[in-house]
Amino acid sequence: MSSAGTTLPGDPPGGRRALAVWGVGVAVYFVAVIFRTSLGVAGLDAVERFHVGASALSTFSILQLLVYAGMQIPVGLLVDRLGTKKVLAIGAVLFTLGQLGFALSPSYGTALASRALLGCGDALTFISVLRLGTRWFPARRGPLVAQLAGLAGMAGNLVSTLVIARLLHGIGWTAAFAGSALAGVVVLVLLLLFLKDHPDGHEPEPVPHQGATYVRRQIAASWREPGTRLGLWVHFTTQFPAMVFLLLWGLPFLVEAQGLTRATAGELLTLVVLSNMVVGLVYGQIIARHHRARLPLALATVGATALLWAATLAYPAEHAPMWLLIVLCVVLGACGPASMIGFDFSRPANPPERQGTASGITNMGGFIASMTTLLAIGVLLDATGDDYTVAFSAVFVLQALGVSQILRLRGRAARRERERLVASRVSSVHVPV
Repeated sequence: MSSAGTTLPGDPPGGRRALAVWGVGVAVYFVAVIFRTSLGVAGLDAVERFHVGASALSTFSILQLLVYAGMQIPVGLLVDRLGTKKVLAIGAVLFTLGQLGFALSPSYGTALASRALLGCGDALTFISVLRLGTRWFPARRGPLVAQLAGLAGMAGNLVSTLVIARLLHGIGWTAAFAGSALAGVVVLVLLLLFLKDHPDGHEPEPVPHQGATYVRRQIAASWREPGTRLGLWVHFTTQFPAMVFLLLWGLPFLVEAQGLTRATAGELLTLVVLSNMVVGLVYGQIIARHHRARLPLALATVGATALLWAATLAYPAEHAPMWLLIVLCVVLGACGPASMIGFDFSRPANPPERQGTASGITNMGGFIASMTTLLAIGVLLDATGDDYTVAFSAVFVLQALGVSQILRLRGRAARRERERLVASRVSSVHVPV
């Protein structure tokens, strides 16, 4: 029987080989996030290119996230059945074709179809990377590995705000988006050459698949676990304020409602990303060392986000001061790392053969909230004549819903997690040394 803090029997060994293989998977996710968030810096350009209003503009991101969220459970099942490499390869092909199609789209309709295809490919990446981490690293490294994966995603967002934005205004729409699509080809080649589902000697036990019966069993068993549902609501409540800000509405809000230049607004978007990267490292370390800090960190992030949004929207002057916008962006940077805590509830609640399915359910949360908020803001802006104060108040409604569900489920999830921990310790006592 292993001592506390050491690798448990059957745990993957980790090490340099694990880091290299996992790094290839993370590179695929990194590129997917660049493509996903590239519209965030091109929103005003898209309005001019396709001659659309706020509601139609939000439809780009809503459709992309609708496809993404709707794919999460099927993706989890696919990863559990096919393995990481095959699913990531399919995803890389789809999101590359989507980005290229968006570059060449002559009309609003074809651009929508391209974003939907991009969302489908993007949906295949993150759950696959989480699964890759659990197959290559010891379980005790899980929280940090998951936060690092999220950190790589935010680095992709940083590329969008810094590189894609400059390319867009330097070489134009078609060249910028088509040129960025080449990154998808590069990571596809890398994963085909170097990625492996698991280390030698750690092959997962074959799980019998029985068509629709197997699918229903996987979903039902994952959903019955309170930890899976708690993970979904933590992800739902924490992720969407920053996602909505970065994916579409941050730049228009800062330029049109706060009177900033596009350059200054871009710098504030970059600040959100940088804050996310720093906070992600801090949260990962804290949770790895203090497991009970998960829920307090998540709820504190929700509270701080609501407070800063309220202060910004209710500021008595026409424009909020720069210091307040800076603090808002720093706090929004904590939303992504806080959403990763959701997986730290669903992961220990499910056995290895259900990890993909459970992660897919959890990952739906934030994207459903983001999609709902994107739509609400677009509709409210059109209905109120671009009143951003009214439109962004939709954030508080979803936060209140999410917090109520978190508080409802936290006790059941904690009891169930303790039961699983006791059961695993009892079974390990009877394992021959």
